[in-house]
Amino acid sequence: MSPSGIPSSLKPLRKLVIISHVLHYAHDGRLFAYGPYAKEINLWAALFPEVIIAAPLRRQAPPGDALPFEASNLRVHPQCETGGDTWWAKVQQTAALPIHLWRLSSAIARADAVHVRCPGNLGLLGCLLAPCFRKRRVAKYAGQWTDFVGQPRSWSWQKVLLRSRWWNAPVLVYGQWPNQPSHVVPLFTSVMDEAQMAKAVAVSPRDWSNPPLKLLFVGRLTASKNVDVILRSLARLKAEGRALRLGIVGDGPIRGRLETLAVALGLADIVVFYGAVSQDKVLDFYGQSHCLVLASETEGWPKAIVEAMSFGLVCIGANRGLVPQILGEGRGLVVEPGDVIALAATLARVMDDAVEAERLSARAVAWARQFTLEGLGEALRKELESAWGVRLGG
Repeated sequence: MSPSGIPSSLKPLRKLVIISHVLHYAHDGRLFAYGPYAKEINLWAALFPEVIIAAPLRRQAPPGDALPFEASNLRVHPQCETGGDTWWAKVQQTAALPIHLWRLSSAIARADAVHVRCPGNLGLLGCLLAPCFRKRRVAKYAGQWTDFVGQPRSWSWQKVLLRSRWWNAPVLVYGQWPNQPSHVVPLFTSVMDEAQMAKAVAVSPRDWSNPPLKLLFVGRLTASKNVDVILRSLARLKAEGRALRLGIVGDGPIRGRLETLAVALGLADIVVFYGAVSQDKVLDFYGQSHCLVLASETEGWPKAIVEAMSFGLVCIGANRGLVPQILGEGRGLVVEPGDVIALAATLARVMDDAVEAERLSARAVAWARQFTLEGLGEALRKELESAWGVRLGG
């Protein structure tokens, strides 16, 4: 018997259903989604002859940070697009619940296996529905697995369900945490393949003693990312006469507010908002920068930090989730996410000690370059074959 209570078998599984809240886009005969997500789903698609993604679908041109799926064996089973924190959004979610349950149940019923992606509104329903069917199942929790102040209530519910005997199947999480049930499995992630890693290896060594210090932020522009904290820290350092530049890569609902703040703080000449760009362009930004700053309120496995480490950037991350482990042992620097003064002091430390910066960079590179898409694909295959008692991917 497998850990999920399903009889083991060497018979290959044909159809996987993925339950996801991620927005998908159909455009010019191709299917798109947020770049890192699309790359990971391609790995899952390599393990099954057919993949159905139960997720919201928009028939329009995708944003700049989206990528087309490379796999030809997947299609989207469209779900209602609901979500939000306003009372009207909650009313809409409640009204759409019967439709969600019907569409998700019909997709699961036709599958051989189910992959539920959390946290998200559809992920919560997937956690409740999937154990009702005699299917092999696996969940991935792509956020911070440890609880934190201000955590959305639905995220708490998903964690309780996934830890419980109700789910009782593999749950892939970022990091290894104490006092977890045996079916909670630590797993890394990556969005860089071996060719892209070779690009990182080819980057010329940085001159840490030659200003300005080129800073970079990569991510979604939401309140929880604390980009305002980065800007306020930058303003303090500029007032001290220090030479810095900041590139902000990404888009989101508070971009306009952040652009206004940058002007108000007198940073318009040293801060550039690049918007959402392709992953290849993001890699170019890594190659041209000294330091990545990601001081979010919550983090799981922050792909941007690990990518930047592969390129030899000194990374400053928040004391949240897995970040202290990733940047531990001299691989980077950690600050409290809302502490403007501490972040400014940490950036000044990097500027004032080129020897330490070089040491941090070298240790980051040595650790991060072990994580590739190819390695993630093999880790997924081995974990699922072991848990389910099947052969995958031929």
